[in-house]
Amino acid sequence: MVGDGQLLVEYVPPLSISTLVNHLKGVSTRMLRKEFPELTARGAHLWTPNYFAASAGGAPIERPREYVEAQEKPS
Repeated sequence: MVGDGQLLVEYVPPLSISTLVNHLKGVSTRMLRKEFPELTARGAHLWTPNYFAASAGGAPIERPREYVEAQEKPS
């Protein structure tokens, strides 16, 4: 995790981005509900089906990490 609502991930190319996002959402939902059972009352979904993904075009992971960390926080 690099910032509020931002996740920087280095993954293997054969894995589709949608599969990666769905796994992250599913695992995080199970972990959160285990730690906070009251979340079950919210219904079946904790996350929206939406996400944004961008590629760094093969740049070393340090480059996009520096870029994301340099972004200003929303006020």
